[in-house]
Amino acid sequence: MEQNDKNRPDPNGKHGGFQRGWISLLLWSLVLIIAFNYIASLVSESRTAQTSHEIAYSEFKDLVREGKIQSVSFDDRIFTITPVEGFVYTDEDGKTYDKDYTLYTTIIPDGNEALLALLDEYGVEHTKPYKPETSALTYFMVQYVLPLLVMAGFFILMIRLLTRNGGLGGLGGVGSVGKANAKVYMERSTGVTFNDVAGQDEAKESLEEIIDFLHNPEKYTAIGAKIPKGALLVGSPGTGKTLLAKAVAGEANVPFFSISGSDFVEMFVGVGASRVRDLFSEAAKVAPCIIFIDEIDTIGKSRDGSRFGGNDEREQTLNQLLAEMDGFDPSKGVIVLAATNRPEVLDKALLRPGRFDRRITIDRPNLAGRIATLEVHTRNIKLAEDVDLKKVALATAGCVGADLANLANEAALRAVRKGRKLVTQEDMLAAFEFVIAGSEKKNSVLTEFEKKLVAYHEVGHAMVAYKQKNAEPVQKITIVPHTEGSLGYTLLMPEEDKTNLRTRDELMAKIAVSMGGRAAEEVVMNTMTNGASQDIQEATAIARNMVAMYGMSDAFGMMALGSVRSQYLEGGYGLDCAQDTAAIMDKEVKSILDKAYQDAVQVIRENRADMDRVVAYLLEKETITGGEMVAIIEGRDPATVEESYASTRSGQEGLRPSAPDAIEAPAGHVSMTGEKIAAPDEREETPEETGTEDAPAPEKDAPESDGHE
Repeated sequence: MEQNDKNRPDPNGKHGGFQRGWISLLLWSLVLIIAFNYIASLVSESRTAQTSHEIAYSEFKDLVREGKIQSVSFDDRIFTITPVEGFVYTDEDGKTYDKDYTLYTTIIPDGNEALLALLDEYGVEHTKPYKPETSALTYFMVQYVLPLLVMAGFFILMIRLLTRNGGLGGLGGVGSVGKANAKVYMERSTGVTFNDVAGQDEAKESLEEIIDFLHNPEKYTAIGAKIPKGALLVGSPGTGKTLLAKAVAGEANVPFFSISGSDFVEMFVGVGASRVRDLFSEAAKVAPCIIFIDEIDTIGKSRDGSRFGGNDEREQTLNQLLAEMDGFDPSKGVIVLAATNRPEVLDKALLRPGRFDRRITIDRPNLAGRIATLEVHTRNIKLAEDVDLKKVALATAGCVGADLANLANEAALRAVRKGRKLVTQEDMLAAFEFVIAGSEKKNSVLTEFEKKLVAYHEVGHAMVAYKQKNAEPVQKITIVPHTEGSLGYTLLMPEEDKTNLRTRDELMAKIAVSMGGRAAEEVVMNTMTNGASQDIQEATAIARNMVAMYGMSDAFGMMALGSVRSQYLEGGYGLDCAQDTAAIMDKEVKSILDKAYQDAVQVIRENRADMDRVVAYLLEKETITGGEMVAIIEGRDPATVEESYASTRSGQEGLRPSAPDAIEAPAGHVSMTGEKIAAPDEREETPEETGTEDAPAPEKDAPESDGHE
């Protein structure tokens, strides 16, 4: 059977392409050799013309008789003349030729004997250098064949040297142009199974059937069923699409061909299509196997006039991929898996049944998924007994698997820096803060006014969150500057997973919390700063979604004014309405923001005294927990709160059992309202407000963090 396959004509033209490549290389080398010899001949003639001068034969004889010739060298066509020392030849135009010039004359067949007699008579040396005869074949070999081989070898060597490091698009040599550089992983190499993938139970369920088919194909073919040819893994970056593909190969114990979509696209037209052919050919030899194409949107974009031309390399590659997926027999066990985070740009022909039959969504993990993912990533990390992965999972709502892996590693690194041999709960939550806010700036210096302004801003967020029924509890408040550009932040920690479903009241409370910082600036400090810029952006984004996407506007009701763009790349949405409608939408957004801001201002005014006490304690400690804030408000000693990350809804769990229920906070003796700070307009202050100088704040003051960043 193999002999018959070898004698078949090559439908793909691979061998013909190989031969054409060598012939083309030799022809180009020959053309370059001929051109080089021609140019060398021209250069030689030009150089000879510049360094020699021809004289008449009769004049040559006269110079011999005058004793001005020292020696003569006979050649087949000319005599090369060497004048005596000190003689400078001058032609009829008066031009002189010194020792750097060579005189020569052509041979006139007047009898060599007479010329030799003349030279002997005047004592002129004469000779004819011996030149061995060279055959025409030897001359041709030296002039053309040898340079041709040297140049062809040089080209091959240069291409191989360049492609060894990925140059020229990874051609891999002249004979391997178009070969697929797919990395082949066996099960023992990947070392990845479904035990290493957590939080994607639905996706694993969809892929288990493929694994079963690779193990027992006869069970499906016996009943006439056909396994899907391909499965498209769709999800946000970092959700584990590549990891799942490797896990499928690991579970099935079959070869795993992995290649990126960008590997098909090269500088030469036709190379991508050739690589597709080669990839499927190699996979068929070792079937059953899995072909995994990562970032397939690189070559699978929709074909239309605005993106592709008739001879576009990507279009040819896509057409070849479509043809190959139609041509191979799925009963042999070749399964194609592909991953993308931009399914909306893929060509419809690629997504139709018979090619990618299944679309498997790899979504962001829910609370249970995040707990399972953290368990996987902390499997080899030594954890202390106080580590509560559920609390960490609650804090990381919206994070993907890659984020959680990074968080676990940062916690382990922090434990080492602190000199501990176990990772504690504080390390885990501190690592989460490091991911969203960066590390603390050790050398940052703020003035007293700036520190007070930042403190009221952050406590404004916290107070509005604490007093709002539908807001998330406050976990931590800090006025320590961080490397992500924030001068402080308020960390909110959800008590339950709320990533997918939120009520209108919860969204309004979230906007009000974002407005709490600016409200505190205006009510307490009688000023505004640019530190609220990120708060305003987040609040505006929520309000726009409420109007355009969620149908939470009285003016538009249940009317969608926009559609999602790049869903898995956080591309937001695009408006699908007229300009007049968009103007009305802006008014609705402003109305929502104004209402939330008024709610925040009301909370600040009603709880001004409590804010002053919390701010005084925060200025002293620089970082406090939500539990300490509640203790101050309720008149207890904040020092009795032991938990490092006690939230505003921790109840009495964070207090020492021996501590009294009510202890007057030390900050209660500090009155912030009695301090007189002159306002810019020098107006009279009310007992509840203090003026401030309108001093510019530093570049950016951080808003609250709700744990979703």
